[in-house]
Amino acid sequence: MSGAAAGGPTSRGRRSGLFGTASVRTRVTEVAGLALTAAVVLGLVILYLLQVGSSHRTADDQLRTYAAQIEQSARAGAWPRPLPAFALDANAQAQALDAHGAVLASSRGLEGRGALYTLPAGSDTAVRQKAADAVLAGEVRVVGTRATVDGEPVTIITLTTTDALSQVNETFARLLLVGVPGILLLACATVWLVVGRALRPVERIRRTVTEITAADLFRRVPDPGTGDEVGQLARTMNGMLARLEDSATRQRRFVADASHELRSPLAAIRTTLEVALAHPEAAPWPQIAQRAVRQSERLETLVQELLVLAKGDDGQLTARQVAVDLAELVEHVRSSTATPRVAVEIAACGGAVVTGDREHLDRMVRNILDNAIRYARHKVLISVCVAQAPPGEVRIEIGDDGPGIPAGERERVFDRFVRLDASRDRASGASGLGLAIAREIAAAHGGRITLGEAPGGGALFAVTLPRRPS
Repeated sequence: MSGAAAGGPTSRGRRSGLFGTASVRTRVTEVAGLALTAAVVLGLVILYLLQVGSSHRTADDQLRTYAAQIEQSARAGAWPRPLPAFALDANAQAQALDAHGAVLASSRGLEGRGALYTLPAGSDTAVRQKAADAVLAGEVRVVGTRATVDGEPVTIITLTTTDALSQVNETFARLLLVGVPGILLLACATVWLVVGRALRPVERIRRTVTEITAADLFRRVPDPGTGDEVGQLARTMNGMLARLEDSATRQRRFVADASHELRSPLAAIRTTLEVALAHPEAAPWPQIAQRAVRQSERLETLVQELLVLAKGDDGQLTARQVAVDLAELVEHVRSSTATPRVAVEIAACGGAVVTGDREHLDRMVRNILDNAIRYARHKVLISVCVAQAPPGEVRIEIGDDGPGIPAGERERVFDRFVRLDASRDRASGASGLGLAIAREIAAAHGGRITLGEAPGGGALFAVTLPRRPS
Protein backbone atom coordinates (compact mmCIF):
# COMPACT_ATOMS: atom_id res chain seq x y z
CA MET A 1 0.00 0.00 0.00
CA SER A 2 2.72 2.42 0.93
CA GLY A 3 4.63 1.68 -2.27
CA ALA A 4 1.56 2.39 -4.38
CA ALA A 5 0.90 5.59 -2.53
CA ALA A 6 4.43 6.78 -2.90
CA GLY A 7 4.40 6.23 -6.61
CA GLY A 8 0.94 7.65 -7.22
CA PRO A 9 0.15 10.54 -9.51
CA THR A 10 -0.20 13.00 -6.67
CA SER A 11 3.37 12.56 -5.48
CA ARG A 12 4.68 12.70 -9.02
CA GLY A 13 2.67 15.84 -9.79
CA ARG A 14 4.03 17.62 -6.70
CA ARG A 15 7.69 17.02 -7.45
CA SER A 16 9.74 20.14 -7.88
CA GLY A 17 13.04 20.83 -9.50
CA LEU A 18 14.57 20.50 -12.92
CA PHE A 19 13.27 16.97 -13.40
CA GLY A 20 9.81 17.53 -11.95
CA THR A 21 6.78 19.67 -12.73
CA ALA A 22 7.85 22.75 -10.84
CA SER A 23 6.59 26.18 -11.77
CA VAL A 24 8.23 28.26 -14.48
CA ARG A 25 9.52 30.59 -11.78
CA THR A 26 11.25 27.70 -9.98
CA ARG A 27 12.69 26.21 -13.13
CA VAL A 28 14.02 29.52 -14.40
CA THR A 29 15.59 30.20 -10.99
CA GLU A 30 17.23 26.76 -10.93
CA VAL A 31 18.56 27.00 -14.47
CA ALA A 32 19.79 30.57 -13.98
CA GLY A 33 21.40 29.67 -10.65
CA LEU A 34 23.15 26.62 -12.07
CA ALA A 35 24.27 28.49 -15.16
CA LEU A 36 25.63 31.36 -13.09
CA THR A 37 27.35 28.95 -10.71
CA ALA A 38 28.96 27.09 -13.60
CA ALA A 39 30.10 30.39 -15.10
CA VAL A 40 31.55 31.58 -11.77
CA VAL A 41 33.33 28.26 -11.14
CA LEU A 42 34.73 28.25 -14.67
CA GLY A 43 35.89 31.82 -14.21
CA LEU A 44 37.56 30.95 -10.89
CA VAL A 45 39.32 27.94 -12.45
CA ILE A 46 40.62 30.10 -15.29
CA LEU A 47 41.66 32.80 -12.83
CA TYR A 48 43.36 30.15 -10.65
CA LEU A 49 45.34 28.80 -13.57
CA LEU A 50 46.34 32.31 -14.61
CA GLN A 51 47.33 33.17 -11.05
CA VAL A 52 49.42 30.02 -10.63
CA GLY A 53 51.11 30.58 -13.97
CA SER A 54 51.81 34.20 -13.08
CA SER A 55 53.31 33.18 -9.72
CA HIS A 56 55.53 30.62 -11.40
CA ARG A 57 56.69 33.06 -14.04
CA THR A 58 57.47 35.68 -11.40
CA ALA A 59 59.50 33.22 -9.33
CA ASP A 60 61.40 31.98 -12.38
CA ASP A 61 62.21 35.51 -13.49
CA GLN A 62 63.53 36.33 -10.02
CA LEU A 63 65.67 33.18 -10.00
CA ARG A 64 67.16 34.08 -13.38
CA THR A 65 67.95 37.51 -12.02
CA TYR A 66 69.63 35.84 -9.01
CA ALA A 67 71.65 33.60 -11.34
CA ALA A 68 72.86 36.65 -13.27
CA GLN A 69 73.85 38.29 -9.98
CA ILE A 70 75.89 35.20 -9.00
CA GLU A 71 77.55 35.08 -12.41
CA GLN A 72 78.60 38.73 -11.99
CA SER A 73 80.02 38.01 -8.53
CA ALA A 74 82.54 35.50 -10.01
CA ARG A 75 83.88 37.66 -12.82
CA ALA A 76 87.12 38.28 -10.88
CA GLY A 77 87.96 34.57 -11.34
CA ALA A 78 87.10 33.42 -7.83
CA TRP A 79 83.76 32.29 -6.45
CA PRO A 80 82.69 34.07 -3.28
CA ARG A 81 82.03 31.77 -0.39
CA PRO A 82 79.27 31.70 0.49
CA LEU A 83 77.54 32.92 -2.62
CA PRO A 84 75.76 36.24 -2.07
CA ALA A 85 72.14 36.20 -0.87
CA PHE A 86 69.32 37.45 -3.06
CA ALA A 87 67.80 40.69 -1.83
CA LEU A 88 64.37 40.10 -3.44
CA ASP A 89 63.81 36.64 -1.91
CA ALA A 90 65.24 35.62 1.45
CA ASN A 91 64.45 31.96 0.73
CA ALA A 92 66.45 31.87 -2.51
CA GLN A 93 69.50 29.57 -2.57
CA ALA A 94 72.12 28.88 -5.23
CA GLN A 95 74.86 26.46 -6.25
CA ALA A 96 77.57 26.84 -8.89
CA LEU A 97 78.55 23.54 -10.57
CA ASP A 98 81.43 22.75 -12.86
CA ALA A 99 81.13 20.83 -16.11
CA HIS A 100 81.18 17.50 -14.21
CA GLY A 101 78.46 18.44 -11.73
CA ALA A 102 80.78 19.12 -8.79
CA VAL A 103 79.83 21.98 -6.52
CA LEU A 104 82.12 25.01 -6.91
CA ALA A 105 80.29 27.29 -4.47
CA SER A 106 77.05 27.44 -2.57
CA SER A 107 74.93 29.99 -0.81
CA ARG A 108 75.00 30.04 3.00
CA GLY A 109 72.14 27.57 3.53
CA LEU A 110 73.65 24.96 1.20
CA GLU A 111 77.32 25.01 2.20
CA GLY A 112 78.75 21.55 2.54
CA ARG A 113 75.97 20.00 0.51
CA GLY A 114 76.34 18.07 -2.69
CA ALA A 115 74.64 19.09 -5.90
CA LEU A 116 70.92 19.29 -5.31
CA TYR A 117 70.05 19.72 -9.01
CA THR A 118 71.96 19.21 -12.23
CA LEU A 119 71.34 20.45 -15.74
CA PRO A 120 71.83 17.65 -18.30
CA ALA A 121 73.47 18.47 -21.58
CA GLY A 122 71.02 19.70 -24.19
CA SER A 123 68.27 20.31 -21.63
CA ASP A 124 67.00 23.41 -19.87
CA THR A 125 65.18 21.48 -17.15
CA ALA A 126 67.03 20.90 -13.89
CA VAL A 127 67.02 17.33 -12.58
CA ARG A 128 66.57 16.75 -8.87
CA GLN A 129 69.29 14.72 -7.09
CA LYS A 130 69.06 12.54 -3.99
CA ALA A 131 70.96 15.10 -1.94
CA ALA A 132 67.97 17.46 -2.27
CA ASP A 133 65.69 15.13 -0.33
CA ALA A 134 67.42 15.88 2.97
CA VAL A 135 67.39 19.64 2.42
CA LEU A 136 64.34 20.65 0.42
CA ALA A 137 60.70 19.96 1.24
CA GLY A 138 57.45 21.33 -0.09
CA GLU A 139 57.12 23.41 -3.21
CA VAL A 140 60.42 24.30 -4.88
CA ARG A 141 61.03 26.41 -7.97
CA VAL A 142 64.36 25.68 -9.68
CA VAL A 143 66.07 27.43 -12.61
CA GLY A 144 69.27 26.11 -14.20
CA THR A 145 71.43 28.61 -16.11
CA ARG A 146 74.55 27.86 -18.18
CA ALA A 147 77.33 30.44 -18.06
CA THR A 148 81.08 30.82 -18.73
CA VAL A 149 83.19 32.09 -15.86
CA ASP A 150 86.92 32.65 -16.26
CA GLY A 151 86.82 30.68 -19.52
CA GLU A 152 85.23 27.60 -17.90
CA PRO A 153 81.66 26.43 -18.49
CA VAL A 154 79.62 26.38 -15.31
CA THR A 155 76.03 25.73 -14.33
CA ILE A 156 74.30 28.03 -11.87
CA ILE A 157 71.37 26.43 -10.05
CA THR A 158 69.04 28.89 -8.32
CA LEU A 159 66.07 27.68 -6.31
CA THR A 160 63.56 28.89 -3.80
CA THR A 161 61.13 27.24 -1.46
CA THR A 162 57.86 29.16 -1.78
CA ASP A 163 54.38 28.85 -0.40
CA ALA A 164 52.87 30.99 -3.19
CA LEU A 165 50.97 28.03 -4.60
CA SER A 166 49.63 27.16 -1.18
CA GLN A 167 48.47 30.74 -0.69
CA VAL A 168 46.76 30.73 -4.08
CA ASN A 169 45.13 27.39 -3.30
CA GLU A 170 43.95 28.66 0.07
CA THR A 171 42.54 31.84 -1.46
CA PHE A 172 40.66 30.03 -4.15
CA ALA A 173 39.43 27.39 -1.72
CA ARG A 174 37.86 30.16 0.36
CA LEU A 175 36.28 31.61 -2.76
CA LEU A 176 34.85 28.23 -3.74
CA LEU A 177 33.58 27.35 -0.29
CA VAL A 178 32.25 30.77 0.72
CA GLY A 179 32.01 33.00 -2.32
CA VAL A 180 30.31 30.62 -4.76
CA PRO A 181 27.45 29.60 -2.41
CA GLY A 182 26.95 33.26 -1.54
CA ILE A 183 26.87 34.26 -5.20
CA LEU A 184 24.51 31.36 -5.94
CA LEU A 185 22.08 32.34 -3.19
CA LEU A 186 22.17 36.00 -4.20
CA ALA A 187 21.68 35.12 -7.88
CA CYS A 188 18.82 32.73 -7.14
CA ALA A 189 17.09 35.27 -4.91
CA THR A 190 17.48 37.98 -7.55
CA VAL A 191 16.20 35.73 -10.35
CA TRP A 192 13.31 34.55 -8.17
CA LEU A 193 12.19 38.10 -7.49
CA VAL A 194 12.69 39.30 -11.07
CA VAL A 195 10.90 36.32 -12.62
CA GLY A 196 8.10 36.57 -10.09
CA ARG A 197 7.61 40.22 -10.92
CA ALA A 198 7.71 39.45 -14.66
CA LEU A 199 5.19 36.60 -14.33
CA ARG A 200 2.79 38.49 -12.09
CA PRO A 201 0.74 39.78 -15.09
CA VAL A 202 0.68 36.24 -16.48
CA GLU A 203 -0.80 34.98 -13.21
CA ARG A 204 -3.46 37.69 -13.34
CA ILE A 205 -4.23 36.69 -16.93
CA ARG A 206 -4.48 33.04 -15.88
CA ARG A 207 -6.87 33.79 -13.01
CA THR A 208 -9.06 35.94 -15.25
CA VAL A 209 -9.20 33.31 -18.01
CA THR A 210 -10.08 30.66 -15.41
CA GLU A 211 -13.02 32.77 -14.23
CA ILE A 212 -14.35 33.49 -17.73
CA THR A 213 -17.19 31.22 -18.84
CA ALA A 214 -19.37 31.04 -21.94
CA ALA A 215 -21.83 33.35 -20.20
CA ASP A 216 -19.39 36.25 -19.74
CA LEU A 217 -17.19 36.27 -22.82
CA PHE A 218 -17.43 40.06 -22.72
CA ARG A 219 -14.74 40.10 -20.01
CA ARG A 220 -11.12 40.79 -20.93
CA VAL A 221 -7.83 39.86 -19.32
CA PRO A 222 -5.79 42.68 -17.74
CA ASP A 223 -3.34 44.28 -20.17
CA PRO A 224 -0.08 45.35 -18.47
CA GLY A 225 0.39 47.97 -21.18
CA THR A 226 3.93 46.86 -22.02
CA GLY A 227 5.43 46.02 -25.38
CA ASP A 228 7.01 42.75 -24.24
CA GLU A 229 5.81 39.18 -24.70
CA VAL A 230 3.45 39.37 -21.72
CA GLY A 231 1.73 42.44 -23.15
CA GLN A 232 1.46 40.72 -26.53
CA LEU A 233 0.01 37.66 -24.79
CA ALA A 234 -2.64 39.80 -23.07
CA ARG A 235 -3.59 41.54 -26.30
CA THR A 236 -3.70 38.21 -28.15
CA MET A 237 -5.93 36.74 -25.44
CA ASN A 238 -8.24 39.74 -25.58
CA GLY A 239 -8.41 39.47 -29.36
CA MET A 240 -9.27 35.79 -29.04
CA LEU A 241 -11.95 36.55 -26.44
CA ALA A 242 -13.40 39.23 -28.71
CA ARG A 243 -13.58 36.73 -31.58
CA LEU A 244 -15.13 34.11 -29.31
CA GLU A 245 -17.67 36.63 -28.06
CA ASP A 246 -18.53 37.67 -31.60
CA SER A 247 -18.76 34.04 -32.70
CA ALA A 248 -20.95 33.10 -29.74
CA THR A 249 -23.20 36.11 -30.35
CA ARG A 250 -23.55 35.28 -34.03
CA GLN A 251 -24.17 31.64 -33.21
CA ARG A 252 -26.91 32.45 -30.71
CA ARG A 253 -28.50 34.87 -33.16
CA PHE A 254 -28.19 32.32 -35.96
CA VAL A 255 -29.80 29.58 -33.87
CA ALA A 256 -32.62 31.90 -32.84
CA ASP A 257 -33.21 33.07 -36.41
CA ALA A 258 -32.97 29.55 -37.82
CA SER A 259 -35.42 28.29 -35.21
CA HIS A 260 -37.83 31.08 -36.09
CA GLU A 261 -37.48 30.48 -39.83
CA LEU A 262 -37.98 26.74 -39.45
CA ARG A 263 -40.93 27.24 -37.13
CA SER A 264 -42.85 29.39 -39.61
CA PRO A 265 -43.38 26.79 -42.40
CA LEU A 266 -43.91 24.04 -39.86
CA ALA A 267 -46.52 26.14 -38.05
CA ALA A 268 -48.21 26.97 -41.35
CA ILE A 269 -48.41 23.29 -42.33
CA ARG A 270 -49.68 22.26 -38.92
CA THR A 271 -52.28 25.04 -38.75
CA THR A 272 -53.61 24.25 -42.19
CA LEU A 273 -53.90 20.55 -41.39
CA GLU A 274 -55.50 21.13 -37.98
CA VAL A 275 -58.16 23.42 -39.48
CA ALA A 276 -58.85 20.92 -42.23
CA LEU A 277 -59.06 18.00 -39.82
CA ALA A 278 -61.52 19.93 -37.69
CA HIS A 279 -63.93 19.96 -40.65
CA PRO A 280 -62.77 17.14 -42.89
CA GLU A 281 -66.00 16.96 -44.87
CA ALA A 282 -65.78 20.65 -45.92
CA ALA A 283 -61.97 21.02 -46.26
CA PRO A 284 -60.53 21.75 -49.73
CA TRP A 285 -57.98 18.97 -49.59
CA PRO A 286 -56.29 19.66 -52.96
CA GLN A 287 -55.63 23.28 -51.95
CA ILE A 288 -54.42 22.17 -48.52
CA ALA A 289 -52.03 19.71 -50.15
CA GLN A 290 -50.70 22.44 -52.45
CA ARG A 291 -50.10 24.75 -49.49
CA ALA A 292 -48.34 21.97 -47.60
CA VAL A 293 -46.14 21.26 -50.61
CA ARG A 294 -45.20 24.95 -50.94
CA GLN A 295 -44.34 25.20 -47.25
CA SER A 296 -42.37 21.95 -47.34
CA GLU A 297 -40.45 23.22 -50.38
CA ARG A 298 -39.69 26.39 -48.48
CA LEU A 299 -38.62 24.30 -45.49
CA GLU A 300 -36.42 22.10 -47.67
CA THR A 301 -34.76 25.14 -49.26
CA LEU A 302 -34.07 26.64 -45.85
CA VAL A 303 -32.55 23.39 -44.55
CA GLN A 304 -30.32 23.16 -47.62
CA GLU A 305 -29.13 26.73 -47.13
CA LEU A 306 -28.39 26.05 -43.47
CA LEU A 307 -26.35 23.00 -44.48
CA VAL A 308 -24.35 25.10 -46.94
CA LEU A 309 -23.59 27.63 -44.18
CA ALA A 310 -22.57 24.80 -41.87
CA LYS A 311 -20.16 23.54 -44.54
CA GLY A 312 -18.80 27.06 -44.88
CA ASP A 313 -18.15 27.24 -41.14
CA ASP A 314 -16.29 23.91 -41.39
CA GLY A 315 -14.25 25.01 -44.43
CA GLN A 316 -15.82 22.42 -46.75
CA LEU A 317 -17.01 24.72 -49.55
CA THR A 318 -13.93 23.98 -51.68
CA ALA A 319 -13.76 20.21 -51.20
CA ARG A 320 -13.84 19.51 -54.96
CA GLN A 321 -11.27 21.59 -56.83
CA VAL A 322 -11.71 21.69 -60.61
CA ALA A 323 -11.25 24.22 -63.39
CA VAL A 324 -14.43 26.27 -63.81
CA ASP A 325 -15.10 28.56 -66.80
CA LEU A 326 -17.15 31.37 -65.28
CA ALA A 327 -18.53 32.53 -68.60
CA GLU A 328 -19.94 29.07 -69.23
CA LEU A 329 -21.14 28.84 -65.63
CA VAL A 330 -23.01 32.17 -65.82
CA GLU A 331 -24.66 31.16 -69.10
CA HIS A 332 -25.81 27.89 -67.51
CA VAL A 333 -27.25 29.72 -64.48
CA ARG A 334 -29.06 32.20 -66.73
CA SER A 335 -30.55 29.47 -68.91
CA SER A 336 -31.80 27.49 -65.91
CA THR A 337 -33.31 30.49 -64.08
CA ALA A 338 -36.87 31.56 -64.79
CA THR A 339 -37.06 35.27 -65.69
CA PRO A 340 -40.63 35.92 -66.83
CA ARG A 341 -40.65 39.70 -66.39
CA VAL A 342 -36.93 40.68 -66.51
CA ALA A 343 -34.42 40.53 -69.36
CA VAL A 344 -31.06 39.08 -68.39
CA GLU A 345 -28.11 40.04 -70.62
CA ILE A 346 -24.60 38.59 -70.46
CA ALA A 347 -21.32 40.13 -71.62
CA ALA A 348 -18.43 37.68 -71.25
CA CYS A 349 -14.80 37.46 -72.35
CA GLY A 350 -12.59 34.43 -72.76
CA GLY A 351 -10.07 33.12 -70.27
CA ALA A 352 -12.23 33.73 -67.17
CA VAL A 353 -11.29 30.39 -65.59
CA VAL A 354 -10.96 29.79 -61.85
CA THR A 355 -10.25 26.80 -59.62
CA GLY A 356 -12.99 25.75 -57.25
CA ASP A 357 -16.10 23.74 -56.50
CA ARG A 358 -18.42 24.10 -59.48
CA GLU A 359 -21.58 23.31 -57.51
CA HIS A 360 -20.95 25.98 -54.90
CA LEU A 361 -19.81 28.57 -57.44
CA ASP A 362 -23.05 27.87 -59.30
CA ARG A 363 -25.00 28.48 -56.08
CA MET A 364 -23.09 31.74 -55.46
CA VAL A 365 -23.95 33.17 -58.90
CA ARG A 366 -27.53 31.89 -58.70
CA ASN A 367 -28.15 33.50 -55.29
CA ILE A 368 -26.90 36.90 -56.49
CA LEU A 369 -28.84 36.62 -59.77
CA ASP A 370 -32.05 35.67 -57.91
CA ASN A 371 -31.63 38.75 -55.71
CA ALA A 372 -31.08 40.98 -58.75
CA ILE A 373 -34.09 39.55 -60.61
CA ARG A 374 -36.29 39.98 -57.53
CA TYR A 375 -35.68 43.74 -57.41
CA ALA A 376 -34.99 44.63 -61.07
CA ARG A 377 -37.61 46.64 -62.92
CA HIS A 378 -36.76 45.65 -66.48
CA LYS A 379 -33.20 44.38 -66.93
CA VAL A 380 -30.29 42.58 -65.26
CA LEU A 381 -26.81 42.83 -66.80
CA ILE A 382 -24.11 40.25 -66.08
CA SER A 383 -20.48 40.80 -67.14
CA VAL A 384 -17.64 38.31 -66.84
CA CYS A 385 -14.10 39.45 -67.59
CA VAL A 386 -10.46 39.05 -66.63
CA ALA A 387 -9.43 41.98 -64.45
CA GLN A 388 -6.61 44.15 -65.76
CA ALA A 389 -5.68 45.49 -62.33
CA PRO A 390 -4.80 43.74 -60.22
CA PRO A 391 -3.77 41.01 -62.67
CA GLY A 392 -4.55 37.40 -61.98
CA GLU A 393 -8.20 37.95 -60.99
CA VAL A 394 -11.56 37.27 -62.63
CA ARG A 395 -14.46 39.64 -62.02
CA ILE A 396 -18.20 38.97 -62.26
CA GLU A 397 -20.55 41.96 -62.08
CA ILE A 398 -24.30 41.54 -61.71
CA GLY A 399 -26.26 44.80 -61.84
CA ASP A 400 -29.98 45.57 -61.94
CA ASP A 401 -32.10 48.64 -62.60
CA GLY A 402 -34.09 48.33 -59.39
CA PRO A 403 -34.34 50.72 -56.43
CA GLY A 404 -30.79 49.93 -55.26
CA ILE A 405 -29.53 49.48 -51.71
CA PRO A 406 -28.69 52.43 -49.42
CA ALA A 407 -24.98 52.81 -48.66
CA GLY A 408 -25.54 52.20 -44.97
CA GLU A 409 -27.19 48.82 -45.64
CA ARG A 410 -24.73 47.45 -48.20
CA GLU A 411 -22.71 45.45 -45.69
CA ARG A 412 -25.67 44.38 -43.58
CA VAL A 413 -27.37 42.60 -46.49
CA PHE A 414 -24.62 39.96 -46.33
CA ASP A 415 -25.50 39.05 -42.74
CA ARG A 416 -27.51 35.92 -42.15
CA PHE A 417 -31.32 36.19 -42.05
CA VAL A 418 -31.22 39.89 -42.92
CA ARG A 419 -34.11 41.22 -45.01
CA LEU A 420 -34.42 44.86 -45.91
CA ASP A 421 -37.79 46.53 -45.66
CA ALA A 422 -38.62 45.87 -49.29
CA SER A 423 -38.19 42.11 -48.92
CA ARG A 424 -39.83 41.32 -45.62
CA ASP A 425 -42.71 39.54 -47.30
CA ARG A 426 -41.92 35.87 -46.78
CA ALA A 427 -44.25 35.03 -49.59
CA SER A 428 -41.46 36.02 -51.95
CA GLY A 429 -39.55 32.96 -50.76
CA ALA A 430 -36.55 34.94 -49.53
CA SER A 431 -34.97 33.50 -46.39
CA GLY A 432 -32.31 36.14 -45.90
CA LEU A 433 -29.50 33.59 -46.40
CA GLY A 434 -28.77 33.85 -50.12
CA LEU A 435 -26.27 36.70 -50.03
CA ALA A 436 -24.67 35.40 -46.84
CA ILE A 437 -24.10 32.06 -48.58
CA ALA A 438 -22.69 33.82 -51.66
CA ARG A 439 -20.15 35.72 -49.59
CA GLU A 440 -19.14 32.54 -47.71
CA ILE A 441 -18.55 30.73 -51.02
CA ALA A 442 -16.52 33.62 -52.45
CA ALA A 443 -14.37 33.85 -49.33
CA ALA A 444 -13.80 30.07 -49.33
CA HIS A 445 -12.45 30.38 -52.90
CA GLY A 446 -10.08 33.21 -51.94
CA GLY A 447 -12.31 35.91 -53.39
CA ARG A 448 -14.61 38.66 -52.20
CA ILE A 449 -17.97 40.26 -52.95
CA THR A 450 -18.58 44.00 -52.87
CA LEU A 451 -21.82 45.89 -53.35
CA GLY A 452 -22.09 49.24 -55.07
CA GLU A 453 -24.43 51.24 -57.25
CA ALA A 454 -25.17 50.27 -60.84
CA PRO A 455 -25.10 52.94 -63.58
CA GLY A 456 -28.90 52.86 -63.72
CA GLY A 457 -29.22 53.43 -59.99
CA GLY A 458 -29.79 49.80 -58.97
CA ALA A 459 -27.56 47.43 -57.04
CA LEU A 460 -24.26 46.27 -58.50
CA PHE A 461 -22.71 43.10 -57.05
CA ALA A 462 -19.02 42.57 -57.94
CA VAL A 463 -17.46 39.14 -57.34
CA THR A 464 -13.66 38.89 -57.61
CA LEU A 465 -11.97 35.46 -57.67
CA PRO A 466 -8.35 34.35 -58.26
CA ARG A 467 -7.77 33.33 -61.87
CA ARG A 468 -6.58 29.81 -62.56
CA PRO A 469 -2.95 29.81 -63.86
CA SER A 470 -2.67 28.95 -67.53
